Amino acid sequence: MYHSNSIRILAGNSHPELAQSITERLNVPLVSCTVKQFSNGETNVRIQESVRDEDVFIVQSGCADANDNLMELLILISACKTASARRITAVIPCFPYARNDKKDKSRAPITAKLVANMLAVAGCDHVITMDLHASQIQGFFDIPVDNLWSEPLMLSYIKQHIPNWKDAIVVSPDAGGAKRVTAIADKLNIEFALIHRSRAWKAEDAPERMELLVGDVKGKDAILVDDMIDTGTTLKLAANVLAEKGAKSIYAIISHGLLSEANLHTIDTLPIIQLVVTNTVPQRKHSEVCKKLVTIDISPTLAESIRRTHNGESISLLFSEWADPNNSVSFEGDHYSDHSGSGSRTPSRSRTMNMTMSAMSPIVSGTGNFSFNTNGTDAP
Repeated sequence: MYHSNSIRILAGNSHPELAQSITERLNVPLVSCTVKQFSNGETNVRIQESVRDEDVFIVQSGCADANDNLMELLILISACKTASARRITAVIPCFPYARNDKKDKSRAPITAKLVANMLAVAGCDHVITMDLHASQIQGFFDIPVDNLWSEPLMLSYIKQHIPNWKDAIVVSPDAGGAKRVTAIADKLNIEFALIHRSRAWKAEDAPERMELLVGDVKGKDAILVDDMIDTGTTLKLAANVLAEKGAKSIYAIISHGLLSEANLHTIDTLPIIQLVVTNTVPQRKHSEVCKKLVTIDISPTLAESIRRTHNGESISLLFSEWADPNNSVSFEGDHYSDHSGSGSRTPSRSRTMNMTMSAMSPIVSGTGNFSFNTNGTDAP
């Protein structure tokens, strides 16, 4: 039995596994709802439980069929609004149309702004997203937007799984990612490099080329960092350039692994050790094809942001190295182990900082088969 204004989590069809993982960490059930399409392609939504006067969070990622997923999200928001929900928060791990954030050509649309307007008109009160392609997208909204970072999870992964990371170098595949790379390099106290990307001539169909503009990667472990991978072209060009320049080993760490047009078999042939992505979009099918693919679970970050939002607490902790294993979590062999003794996953305000950090430690899956179980035991 739920009291008024409790956490109620709904999910569309884009990423049910992530939604289920979030509800398990918060120890709340997923609200029963049906989201399906009619034969003519129209989306039909039916919420099976009352959400009147509740704090509703709708988990829907902008992946795969982005247009269908966006319509599902808008209709779910509208349905909750007309059902008298007290507050509606859209949890969008991968924001759709984020790459259309500016008018870079004549008559080009700013579609990210359009999506922001559609969410607000549908009745959304708050947006939680992760690693926006451009931070200024937050300014497209007149409602609160929390743009979470995967950077703390990346830092934790680098420290735990990349040997000799203190002598490594962080690399950006283009000028747009320079700020992201320098921030990571500063926090790790290591060097960074920048690759310049250009076309052989001005035509749009001209072949692309890359050259190392800043930094020396010779004899070092190169950590290639980017926010999104779709076709895999950037990764291929950058990895080959780093290999030509004498990098000892190459790791690629990318926030959103869309991989919608990428040849995953080709990625296995690239001179990289691992391709590390988060599960802002489903990765199960990708990992079955690509042996080098490793997935970092972001459900701890999203679950904690939901808990803190509901309780009116600051989320600034989620922008720091809260995922560091020294925070009551140790790495043993192929498993994360929780030594805090906390088995509680209830989204209450009374949880201490130490308990929160240990309960929210990341899951890493893929070739290393790394996992974490919040009940204090190693998961198989």
